Amino acid sequence: MKILLDLLLLLPLLIVCCLESFVKLFIPKRRKSVAGEIVLITGAGHGIGRLTAYEFAKLKSKLVLWDINKHGLEETAAKCKGLGAKVYTFVVDCSNREDIYSSAKKVKAEIGDVSILVNNAGVVYTSDLFATQDAQIEKTFEVNILAHFWTTKAFLPAMMKNNHGHVVTVASAAGHISVPFLLAYCSSKFSAVGFHKALTDELAALQITGVKTTCLCPNFVNTGFIKNPSTSLGPALEPEEVVNRLMNGILTEQKMIFIPSSIAFLTILERILPERFLAVLKRKINIKFDAVIGYKMKAQ
Repeated sequence: MKILLDLLLLLPLLIVCCLESFVKLFIPKRRKSVAGEIVLITGAGHGIGRLTAYEFAKLKSKLVLWDINKHGLEETAAKCKGLGAKVYTFVVDCSNREDIYSSAKKVKAEIGDVSILVNNAGVVYTSDLFATQDAQIEKTFEVNILAHFWTTKAFLPAMMKNNHGHVVTVASAAGHISVPFLLAYCSSKFSAVGFHKALTDELAALQITGVKTTCLCPNFVNTGFIKNPSTSLGPALEPEEVVNRLMNGILTEQKMIFIPSSIAFLTILERILPERFLAVLKRKINIKFDAVIGYKMKAQ
C-alpha cells in the first residue's frame, strides 16, 4: 500500500517531466565543443569506427585509433591527418585484456588522458547455436562487452578525477530485441546496453556529473559484416547516416540513440504486449539475413 501512495505522490512530478521533455523536442540542443579532446576509438579501421574518426578529425580532436587490422588502421589515420587532425595509432587485439591494458598504459604515458572513449570494436557470427563454434562465442563476448570493461577501467579514472569526459557504447538494436541466428551477438549486445545503463547510474550515484554516457543502438548497418540483411522496418542503414546520428548524440549528450527511432517504440511494445501478439508482430517485421543453421546439419 505504501508503494502505491508513494507513486501517487510522484504523479505531479511525472506530469512536469513529461511536459518538460515535450517542450525540449522543439528546442535545438546546444552541441558541445570537442576541439583538443583526446578521443580514443576502438575498431577504427573500418565502418562506423572509421567514419566516426573522420568526424572527430573535422572537429579538431586529437585521435587515438585502435584496431587489430593494421592496414585498415593506417588508411583511417591517413585520412584523419589529411583533415588536419593529430593522430596516434595502436594495433590492439580487443579480445585480449592484457593487450588492452598495456596499450592503454602507453596511451596515457605518451599522449595523455583520454577524455572521450568510443567503445566501437565488435564481431558478429551469423549462425545458430550449434553452428557457432565455442571459440566464436568466446570471441564475441571478449570483443563486444568484456573489452568495454577493460578500456573503461583504464581510462575512466582520469575522467572521474577531472569530472570531465564521455564514454560511448556502440551497441545495437539487437541489444534490446532478440534476433534468431544471432544468439551470441544479441547476448553480448544486451550486455553492452546493460553496461551503459549501469555505468550511467553508477556515475550518478558517485555524483560524477561531468562524465557523460551515450549508447548507440542501430538496426542493420550496411558494413558487410551481415550478408543480405532485410526487414520490413526498412533497408539496411548506411554507415554515414548512423555516424551522423551518433556524432549528434555525443555532441548533445544524448543517453540512448535508436536508429531508426521506431526501434524505441518496439522496445516498449515488447514489454507490454501479449506474447502471442508479439510472435505475430515479429513475423511481420520479417528479419532475414544469410546464416548457417547447424541444427539442420545435425538432424541430417
